[in-house]
Amino acid sequence: MIGPVLGVDPGSRRIGLAVSDALGISARPLAVVDAGGDAAEAIGTHVEELGVKAIVVGLAVGLSGSEGDSAKRARDLADQLAAVTGLPVEFADERFSTARAEELLRDRVRDRRERRKLVDAAAAAVILQGWLDAKAAQERGNPRYR
Repeated sequence: MIGPVLGVDPGSRRIGLAVSDALGISARPLAVVDAGGDAAEAIGTHVEELGVKAIVVGLAVGLSGSEGDSAKRARDLADQLAAVTGLPVEFADERFSTARAEELLRDRVRDRRERRKLVDAAAAAVILQGWLDAKAAQERGNPRYR
């Protein structure tokens, strides 16, 4: 896929956003939007400005494979984003993404309050990077990603 992909880390209060480069090789944190009523519209603005070609939404699935309230919110947001943008929306496993983002930020940002502001977008970048890496492995024929 040529063109940027948007990564979304849905939360109950904030939604982290990340974007890939045009070749789909690397992801970077982009922004955080309020999870309030018009979140899909706010995200749609980023999609339009960046020329995004697809959206990847993090899906919270338990270790047992079960889905709870967080997964329902993610699916609802994905439906809204598809309606607002007209773009394909895929899901990616978001387990441990926030913990990984916090770990990465801890090495770079000393102030805990500042890290809290950045963690949602960083988690979206972790989710998106995992999805990009899996897609690349799939395209190379790695049997693990069929």
